[in-house]
Amino acid sequence: MKIVSTPKLPAANGHYSTCIEHGGLLYLSGQLPFDPETREMPEGIEAQTEQTLRNIDLVLREAGSSRDKVLQMRLYIPRIEMWDAVNQVYSEFFADHKPARCVVPTRELHFGALVEIEATACL
Repeated sequence: MKIVSTPKLPAANGHYSTCIEHGGLLYLSGQLPFDPETREMPEGIEAQTEQTLRNIDLVLREAGSSRDKVLQMRLYIPRIEMWDAVNQVYSEFFADHKPARCVVPTRELHFGALVEIEATACL
């Protein structure tokens, strides 16, 4: 088991690793919609979903993988009414690739975010 850590990845804010590699698989912790350079969060579910997916893309690239190697995604949103908007941004991000996925409506998310996404991918 190896912790994936590079200077381009923001440090974890709690007792967790952003990404763990084990047996050729990558396990990405839940990503929030913060810009990794400015630490600002965009407004609205579409912009937040796009930023969160860009963050996942960054982690995957830094770990030696890519979005077309994502096996499964878990998306957390505070209200099921956001599903259509999230799905639209998500489908544009992945294009023809369709990882296994679940969308979990929750209550509020940390820092007031409207989306959090975790992923499993292969190298």
